[in-house]
Amino acid sequence: MNKSELIKTLAEDKELHVDEAGKIVNAFIDSIKDSLVRGERVEIRGFGSFKIKDYKGYKGRNPKTGDMVEVQPKKLPFFRPGKDLKDYLNS
Repeated sequence: MNKSELIKTLAEDKELHVDEAGKIVNAFIDSIKDSLVRGERVEIRGFGSFKIKDYKGYKGRNPKTGDMVEVQPKKLPFFRPGKDLKDYLNS
């Protein structure tokens, strides 16, 4: 499922106009992104949690040329599924 399919499903399930459902989905996603940028952990009970992991820089190798390259430190989002979601998928 992609974002437009999610918007369409929300609009159909809750009998909303597609534009209104789009605003709701975008507000939800923007709220999660803003919290992560502030360094906060986002937890949605029964679904899972999002947090940012910091990765240090390191020296890597370009697989095509074999040259050594410096990989810059970075932050990446990390999702951990909740127990209810895992149980639902495995039932």
